[in-house]
Amino acid sequence: MSEVSPPSYENIRVQVEENVGIVFLNRPTALNALSTALMGELLDALLKFQSDEKIGCIIITGGDRIFSAGADIKEMANWTTSEAVKSNPLSRFDELRKITKPLIAAVSGYALGGGLELALACDMIIAADDARLGQPEINIGVFPGAGGTQRLTRAVGKYKAMEMILTGNPITAKEALALGLVTRIVPGELYLEEAKQLAHEIVMKSPLALSLVKQCVLGADETSLSEGVEFERRNFYLMMSSEDKQEGMKAFLEKRQPSYKGK
Repeated sequence: MSEVSPPSYENIRVQVEENVGIVFLNRPTALNALSTALMGELLDALLKFQSDEKIGCIIITGGDRIFSAGADIKEMANWTTSEAVKSNPLSRFDELRKITKPLIAAVSGYALGGGLELALACDMIIAADDARLGQPEINIGVFPGAGGTQRLTRAVGKYKAMEMILTGNPITAKEALALGLVTRIVPGELYLEEAKQLAHEIVMKSPLALSLVKQCVLGADETSLSEGVEFERRNFYLMMSSEDKQEGMKAFLEKRQPSYKGK
């Protein structure tokens, strides 16, 4: 395992563990609040992992006590409507869609507000059994603005999303699992190891197939069933001429592990 923390990274830490890239939110005195600076560093690290052919899966995590308490309120308190519209700081969350490699959020402690929205922007969420997830923005006179009203509703349904957003009350990891909001829950001390195990399992698959699968599943939230099936089918047929498909099927028939190249 290697750790890379360039001087420009003041709010995150970055590690590489074999073929898995890990980003740690690292503002412990500010409860990992998602400041403009932190989000800039996070996206920079993710894009570097995106361009690194050796990295097949990426984990975003925080600390044992807190994943992220959300937006940096000290920073946000000074926003005006014109400034917010002009600078559009929440558009940084949209940049996560440029990451075609699987993203896993490893959540322990609290994931609130923008912290939950960051986790929701990932492809899977591994949660410690003591995790608490919520959208408490209503308590400070606003509401989710980085995708929370949309992604949370798609994950848990209209009625539960309404309750969570209108009351601001967090839910437990057990409730989140029952609602389909998280992938799995594990004992508190194992959340990051569980995420790593999942990531290492994923990176054994065809990188090309992983990228196309991610596009198909994400598209399921945004298209009709017929459009989604057509998109899936086109991408499935696209794989037929790939080296990864040839290698995967040959390895299956030869009863060995495949060696993929992402081509």
